[in-house]
Amino acid sequence: MNLVLVVLSCPQFTRPNLLDRPFVAILRDERQDQGDGAFGYVFEAANGIRESRVGYPGSKGQTNMQESYRFPLDDGTFAKVRFVADEFGFRAESPLLPTPHPLPAHAVAQIRVAEEQRRRGIQF
Repeated sequence: MNLVLVVLSCPQFTRPNLLDRPFVAILRDERQDQGDGAFGYVFEAANGIRESRVGYPGSKGQTNMQESYRFPLDDGTFAKVRFVADEFGFRAESPLLPTPHPLPAHAVAQIRVAEEQRRRGIQF
């Protein structure tokens, strides 16, 4: 009997019903595949969500991509993100992304010294 009481007293979790969410019309969904690794697509929904991406073969066998997307925030504005992924790595730009703290003065001075030494051919 105790086991049954313990089981019955456990919190009950339910999955959200996706049908309870508001319907959002898809305004645009365009896709292209060139067959050689190059591709592009654009997606846009009535609630302001928009995404576009292009890709093309890179020089080292990777797929290079450029993408931008946006989505609505609770305050009515839109979050915007742009990124590039290529031979030089992944680089994202957005006002939403955190930025590093400025370097302290002594670190900036050390970097300048190292750059000067490198310029003069000094190696360690």
